[in-house]
Amino acid sequence: MAIHQSQPISTADLFGDPIDSHPSWFNQSAFLDPGFNSESYINDLRTFVPLETLRSELQSYLSSLKHELVELINRDYAEFVNLSTNLVDVDAVVLRMRAPLIEFREKILGFRGAVESSLVSLQSGLKQRADASAGREILELLIDTSHVVSKVEKLIKELHSVPVDGSNGDLHNAEKSHLSNGVSIQHAEIGMNLRETQSMLLERIASEMNRLKFYFAHAKNLPFIENMEKRIHNASSLLDSSLGHCFVDGLTHKDENAVYNCLRAYAAVDNTRNAEEIFRLTVVTPLVKKAISYTSSGAVGGSTGDELEEDYKQLKHLIAEDCTFLLQISFTENSGLHVFSFLANSILKEVLSAIEKGKPGAFSPGRPPEFLKNYKSSLGFLAYLEGYCPSRSAVTNFRTEAVYKDFMSKWNTGVYFSLRFQEIAGSLDSALVGSGLTPIQKSDSQQGMTLKQSVALLECLRSCWREDVLVISISDRFLRLTLQLISRYVNWVSAGLSARQTRNSGSTSPLEWALSASTDDFIYIIHDLDHLAAEVCGNYVGHVFEILSSHFTEEVLDHVKQSILQGGKSLRDLVPSVIDSIIETLVEKSSEELKQLQGVVAAYRMTKKPPPVRHSHYVSGVLRHLKVFLEGERATTYLTDDTKDKLVQNAAFKITGCYHEVAAGIVNMVRKTETSLQRIRQGAQRRAGASSDVTEHNVSETDRICMQLFLDIQEYGRNLAALGIEAAKIPAYRSLWQLVAPQDRQAEI
Repeated sequence: MAIHQSQPISTADLFGDPIDSHPSWFNQSAFLDPGFNSESYINDLRTFVPLETLRSELQSYLSSLKHELVELINRDYAEFVNLSTNLVDVDAVVLRMRAPLIEFREKILGFRGAVESSLVSLQSGLKQRADASAGREILELLIDTSHVVSKVEKLIKELHSVPVDGSNGDLHNAEKSHLSNGVSIQHAEIGMNLRETQSMLLERIASEMNRLKFYFAHAKNLPFIENMEKRIHNASSLLDSSLGHCFVDGLTHKDENAVYNCLRAYAAVDNTRNAEEIFRLTVVTPLVKKAISYTSSGAVGGSTGDELEEDYKQLKHLIAEDCTFLLQISFTENSGLHVFSFLANSILKEVLSAIEKGKPGAFSPGRPPEFLKNYKSSLGFLAYLEGYCPSRSAVTNFRTEAVYKDFMSKWNTGVYFSLRFQEIAGSLDSALVGSGLTPIQKSDSQQGMTLKQSVALLECLRSCWREDVLVISISDRFLRLTLQLISRYVNWVSAGLSARQTRNSGSTSPLEWALSASTDDFIYIIHDLDHLAAEVCGNYVGHVFEILSSHFTEEVLDHVKQSILQGGKSLRDLVPSVIDSIIETLVEKSSEELKQLQGVVAAYRMTKKPPPVRHSHYVSGVLRHLKVFLEGERATTYLTDDTKDKLVQNAAFKITGCYHEVAAGIVNMVRKTETSLQRIRQGAQRRAGASSDVTEHNVSETDRICMQLFLDIQEYGRNLAALGIEAAKIPAYRSLWQLVAPQDRQAEI
């Protein structure tokens, strides 16, 4: 029976499209790919296809597949039914196939058991072999340990048989001393002194002890080794004692060969600390006491003060005389003696101890000048010690030593900077808290400055980078202080300008200077701001760059330079604000003069005064304050031509704007009043029956007032021209001209 499935008629069928039509982005062949992954397929499509659309398309595709399957079954339904009828005697076929498979499986299991048995046997043999090998290694290790212990003990006995009195120098007898290892030392033939002989023997013993330590470390838990532990300890103690005596004797007589052999012995037994301590106590301590005397209680003996410069000079001389030979030996190339750090653990350690006991006040930052002098002297001493290092890696190793770090930690540069900060920043604050600007005498002028506040800023800026103040290791803090000083001065000026503009300051406020300052006083500020900016962006930044150039990279130096230049720019950017403040004051004074414009109205209101023939007397006073300011001694002395031009231009524009505002208000008021009066007169004439066409032959009040204002602005324009300002270029002046000029004069200004 054929399978029937009802299919909904899709919209696509109505228009003749195929049922299985899909969008271009829907690739049906992707489902047939052996490596098809549904998650990847969905993630790829969801970037540009909504999930709802994708789900709808997949459901549509599933429906089309089901529809196609039903069609295939219906088309070949007879063959589909015959599939089950063709499967005859399947169980018999399965049984025939299962019998050989079972037989094959049994053979495999049997072979597997044989292999596992052989493997167990082989592993057992290998384990026995490994145990035997390990036992043999342990036995060889024990035998070697026993031999080495015996050899060390014999060498120590022979060491004691060598004469320890090396004062006679070389031996002159021809006797031969035979060692247990068969090597004879012919004292008379090779001319070897006793110290060198003993040191060579100690080096041999040390190398054997090194082997013994290796064996002991690998077999220390065995009873045989534990029984020998006492012998090993005794041999180690005897070696340390003998090596110490020989090393001291070699240092005392400056026997380079003996010292070299002893150092190799110390390096062999990994006991560098003992050698460094012996050198410190034997050689370094006596010479350090010659420079920095102190008693056991720590009190200074024979020296006054806490200065270290002279002590370091003496120490350098003593180190060059008494320590150079050992330092040169320890830095011998390819000698293996680089493991010693006599510079740090012997010399620097003793110097630090002597300073702590003899001159503890040298580390105190409470007196900044003395502290800085001692700190720089100490850095110079460290640089001198680093001069003995043969390579950059040796210098790095020296600086990583604990003693070096401890020595540097004694110098509290943070506290030193805090004190300098209070000193420098406090000096500037003291200069800025006054109630007024403080001009300085011309004879006392520094770098062209005119105010003590500006001089204080420049001195403080220079103090940050003076040789007797600056510490290179914390130069970033001094750079920050430099920028803070500039910012403090900038804020002082800008806050004063704001207070002057708002008239908001108490009598005791630090901004009172701005309210009490005259326009001439602000000339000093403009002059000093220009000079400060030029100095900071010029010589000052060059000086700082020169100081830091040998200590930092080009990138760091560029950041430093840009930050200081930004500080100088902040000073220069204040100049327009100061100019605006001056202009504001001048405009206020001119506005007071412009109030006299009301007198023009009073002169012609309700009067028969004839039309004017000359300008008003107030016109000369409108620009008088600006002219007096520009011709003053301070302006001519301290203001540049460029600054004057800016000030005159801006002031003229604003004063003219005020002039136009007042005059326009007067003209508009007069015209409105005249219009109202004319309306009243006309009404009265009509009521009285008089003729309304009577012509007033006299000039009206408004015309006379405008004529007077026209004469006034002409004179005002001439006054502007005297200041170098072309009145026609001022928009407010042109508007005022158009307002009051007669009709025949409107076009020309």
